[in-house]
Amino acid sequence: MASVTLEGVRKAYDSAPANIVVRDVSLRVDDGEFVVLVGPSGCGKTTTLRMIAGLESVTGGRLLIDDRVVNDVAPKDRDIAMVFQNYALYPHMTVRENMAFALVLRKLAKPDIISRVAQTAEILGLTDVLDRTPKELSGGQRQRVAIGRAIVRQPRVFLFDEPLSNLDAKLRLEMRREIARLHRELGATMIYVTHDQVEAMTLGDRIAVMNRGAVQQVDAPRALYDRPANRFVATFIGSPAMNMINGTIERGIFRTATGALAFDAPYENKGVTLGVRPEHLVPLSSGRAPARAAIIRTRVELIEPLGSEVLLHVRSPDGELTARVAPDVTPPVGTEIDLALDLAHVHYFDPATEQRIPT
Repeated sequence: MASVTLEGVRKAYDSAPANIVVRDVSLRVDDGEFVVLVGPSGCGKTTTLRMIAGLESVTGGRLLIDDRVVNDVAPKDRDIAMVFQNYALYPHMTVRENMAFALVLRKLAKPDIISRVAQTAEILGLTDVLDRTPKELSGGQRQRVAIGRAIVRQPRVFLFDEPLSNLDAKLRLEMRREIARLHRELGATMIYVTHDQVEAMTLGDRIAVMNRGAVQQVDAPRALYDRPANRFVATFIGSPAMNMINGTIERGIFRTATGALAFDAPYENKGVTLGVRPEHLVPLSSGRAPARAAIIRTRVELIEPLGSEVLLHVRSPDGELTARVAPDVTPPVGTEIDLALDLAHVHYFDPATEQRIPT
């Protein structure tokens, strides 16, 4: 396997600022690591992956596989394998032929090809469908064939470009498990692109969150959730998104514009945006309020039952909020309730830079 290093990598289609799609990205993926690039549509994550694959040219910076600069190396000479969103299977070939195709082009010995295809089919549960064509397979089976075609090549780096986006929810969950299991068994270096933060959180050893062509933060999933570097990461990672409340701190007291929320704060004389996760807004009537809390009066506007939990969408004097609560403490729509804001789990962001203020 191999490491992948991006040093100030940039992609622009011309000199116009609007056409700079990747902005000085620096990132190292260690040998055997699973790193996910996540962000909204148009953030530059797929373009970054395609530059690693050699399918897009690098405008600036250096791209290395191990210690070798590969900016100008052809894709076929980078020893990588890419799994695409649309499967990219040959419709007239059987599963066996699709998986063997790259090995045939390399002119590997026939016994080696047969052995590799058989071993990979066993790993992916495809042994019984090796003689079928893609049209005879389900979406999940087609995606496993696409992954199998990459595995048989035994590349140094695996690249995944939103491979599960065409599958339904059940199949996405199954394939996430398959990919995680494959990473454990193969010990392979994997770089995975998705817009789905749930996929990112469940698959990655580390996650690189991108927005507007730039990396916002690179960290382990739990660290991203607990210590987001800025407002974008705080609202993108986590579902539902982190609640944001604008206010000011004067003489050690945080107050919103309406004065509906006020409590002691660790700063002096500055405007801030307060962030709090939905699970850290607790109905006071539940008897589960945290020891250190600020109370805010709200009105329930919408209830989303999700089985083991309920999302309460409420309106406060300072805007809309979402609370994640247990089903047994769900008030009716229209009810006025007091929510306890857990002060041990609040975040503060600078309104001008949107960076998180350390506490």
